[in-house]
Amino acid sequence: MREVMPLKLLSNSQYRRKKVSGFTLIELLIVMVILGLLASLVAPQLFEKVGASKVQVARTQIDMLSTAVDSYMLDVGRPPESLGALIVSDGPGWNGPYLRDDLPKDPWGNPFILKTENVRGLYEINSLGADGQEGGEGDDADLTGRG
Repeated sequence: MREVMPLKLLSNSQYRRKKVSGFTLIELLIVMVILGLLASLVAPQLFEKVGASKVQVARTQIDMLSTAVDSYMLDVGRPPESLGALIVSDGPGWNGPYLRDDLPKDPWGNPFILKTENVRGLYEINSLGADGQEGGEGDDADLTGRG
């Protein structure tokens, strides 16, 4: 049979030494408030960089599409009627596809717009910006590439 050990009572000083330490609720709340303040200072700057990077991606995509349209014009002798003609043949002289993949959308998920002036063979490739509407400022501003 097992021997039962008698219960030993601890004095206050012994109890304090044996007490397991941890964080109090007030300490946790203070840390959370400090983290919240830091996030409110840093987050707007990070989101500003995201918007600027989307504008740069859109400009790069417009340059890529302009190069494809220029190649199309060299082969066919006129600008395409739509950007879809860079992927699928639309007549004699077509030597494409002029893009490796499908037509890209701008970083905000909107299609690029091709405007042509067939008389002089000029064209514009536009992205309507973050708002998807003509005009705007900042991230909502239209981006244009001309050829």
